[in-house]
Amino acid sequence: MAIRIITDTPSDISFAEAKEMNIDLVPLKINVDDKSYREGIDITVDEFYQMLETSKTLPTTSTPSPENFLTYFEEARDAGDDVIVISLAAGLSGTYQCAVLAKEIAGYSNIHVIDSEQATLGEMVLVRYAVKLRDEGKTVKEIVDAIETSKKKVVILAVLDTLEYLQKGGRLPKSVAIAGGLLKIKPMITLKEGAIEVVGKARGHKAALKNMLAEIDKYPDFDTSAPIVYGYTKTPDQCLKLKEEADKKYNLKDTKMYPIGSVIGTHAGPGAFAIGFLHN
Repeated sequence: MAIRIITDTPSDISFAEAKEMNIDLVPLKINVDDKSYREGIDITVDEFYQMLETSKTLPTTSTPSPENFLTYFEEARDAGDDVIVISLAAGLSGTYQCAVLAKEIAGYSNIHVIDSEQATLGEMVLVRYAVKLRDEGKTVKEIVDAIETSKKKVVILAVLDTLEYLQKGGRLPKSVAIAGGLLKIKPMITLKEGAIEVVGKARGHKAALKNMLAEIDKYPDFDTSAPIVYGYTKTPDQCLKLKEEADKKYNLKDTKMYPIGSVIGTHAGPGAFAIGFLHN
């Protein structure tokens, strides 16, 4: 009996990486100017940011259908395998509910659907941690329990290069976004229980990086048994600086950097940089 792990594309795990990790990946759809694209299949991350910058309206995402999960669930049921689904935050999407409905349709009790309460790097950390535990030989119960506990310990912090996309998404008045642009304000956001929150701001990239490190200081007890990941939207330059500074300051090993896709990228806009990790 095998343990199958399934996640969705807002985890920002690519299909190539999913194959290497021996997990399955369910794509969400990105809707841009009345056209829909399956994330990671019909549109790449680079193409998404090109569209984001030129689109007349802010892109949106559509949840997959229960059938997207049901195919995997029925295969697992027929093989007698266990299934762990780690989904995009229910507060951001109906993906979690689609997976729950697909489980009911499959009529198979060995399916465990977990609301990550996260997206992008936060969701990725949980998925990669689950894969690590599976590959270490942990039982399905041990993995599910560990992820349910760990999801409350996820920290994701991101610095935005612009306020434009928060304003377009209705999270800031236009006047504030314009003033912030003139002053080169770089807001810092986090994701808590599926909601985006602004937790700080700075003028210019140097001050923003300093702010980011100060915020990370509030979590001195990294859980180094879980992955520590960095992310960026469109351009990696500032993320590379963060990775260099944070790896050195906190003596972090084997950290990796990934492009951030549409779910957070729509609100963050190009030029953002981020870190995701678990704290003890």
